[in-house]
Amino acid sequence: MAATATAGSAGRWGPLWGARPADWAVNEEQQLPTYEEAIRRVGLGAGQRVLEVGCGTGVFLRAAADRGAEVVGLDASEALLELARARVPEADLRLGDMQFLPFEDDSFDVVAGFNSFFFAADLVASLREAGRVAKPGAQVVVQVWGRPERCDLDAMKPVTRPLLPPPPPGAPPAPALWQAGVLEGLATEAGLQPQSAYDVSWAYEYADEEAIGRAMISAGGLSVLVGEREAEVRRAIVDALAAYRQPDGSYRLENEWHTLIASA
Repeated sequence: MAATATAGSAGRWGPLWGARPADWAVNEEQQLPTYEEAIRRVGLGAGQRVLEVGCGTGVFLRAAADRGAEVVGLDASEALLELARARVPEADLRLGDMQFLPFEDDSFDVVAGFNSFFFAADLVASLREAGRVAKPGAQVVVQVWGRPERCDLDAMKPVTRPLLPPPPPGAPPAPALWQAGVLEGLATEAGLQPQSAYDVSWAYEYADEEAIGRAMISAGGLSVLVGEREAEVRRAIVDALAAYRQPDGSYRLENEWHTLIASA
């Protein structure tokens, strides 16, 4: 049966991620290559029912729907869901928490989460929920950041990390999810069966300082967290990413993502 509890991380992160939805969409739209690679690897197609956990503005769901899948999405931000509804009007989109999915057991042929599960208050619990709503043997796709040395965006973390909400009291250090075997261990603990893992890289591109500053300050609700210091923090972020400025004034940042495909 569907979970009914309402506590978790949605109340913490939903308002932050929804603060600048249109600016965040510029980032998410550039993630399409990793969505397409996941679709290819799981063989997603017509007649399959797919759930995206942390669906944001609906870029993955649009790609899945265009291949004939029946698409369902959940996100903690109503503002992001509004953009997703415009992008994928045929989707069933719900506001909720990834640890307490509002769906019945054995409901989906594929469950996917792209850079989302690690925002849960309890990552293993969120993976367990993904497995619960997946049909027996269905594929569960879990994407996380890749190796820090292969993520150009890592250069801005010294600026942004101190601004993010602290973890709950007593929470253990965040695991290095990109390391071999780490995601597999967490998935196994959640009752999933790891099948394969892969890495994929591509670049974010921005036209100029204004574009990259606006896009970066939208991530994770940084614009809310910094308040009146926004101009100062945006300047610090742009300066931290100066090495990736191109001769024409645009920016190109190569990043790596690590993905595990498991089965329920």
